[in-house]
Amino acid sequence: MKNCQKTFQFTLILSNADEHTSGLEDKLYETGCDDALINFRNGTVYLDFDRIASSLKEAVISAIRQIESSSLGAVVAGVAPDNFVTESEVAERLSMKRQAVSLWIKGQRRASTPFPNPKLKLSNKSPLWKWNEVAAWLYTNHVIMCKEIVDDAIFIEDINAALEERNAKTREHRQELVERLSTHLK
Repeated sequence: MKNCQKTFQFTLILSNADEHTSGLEDKLYETGCDDALINFRNGTVYLDFDRIASSLKEAVISAIRQIESSSLGAVVAGVAPDNFVTESEVAERLSMKRQAVSLWIKGQRRASTPFPNPKLKLSNKSPLWKWNEVAAWLYTNHVIMCKEIVDDAIFIEDINAALEERNAKTREHRQELVERLSTHLK
């Protein structure tokens, strides 16, 4: 069976590198990141990729390996697009009007299956939803027909969690919190 290759767009956020990092462009190019546009914002380096691969997972993981195997010493800190989205971002990702998304959120359209609840900034005018939950709702309600969108949204959330877990202090702190929560529940 032949693998279907397509172009995936994503962004990798780097740590241990900035606009003053010597040879940044050349080292990234030499390691195989010739499909990335290097950007700088507020001291952060981020790479916008257009990578050909058989899956988003393959594209992202290969890019991370290339970056981290270079002599830069850079570490990938995160992958975008982010899993948290506003109402407007949902509309933008679907190439729809925000008003249509608003009707789903209010239960005025497709009310038989309630739209997912927001997860952050609940008292804000622009609360945040988890994209993977929204994508699953969209797929269940036949707004999108491609299950790959749901799978990719789950992957983005999971790869970001995995990238955070690589930090020993973060991992230790989270384990301590899990243990304290578990003790409390017993």
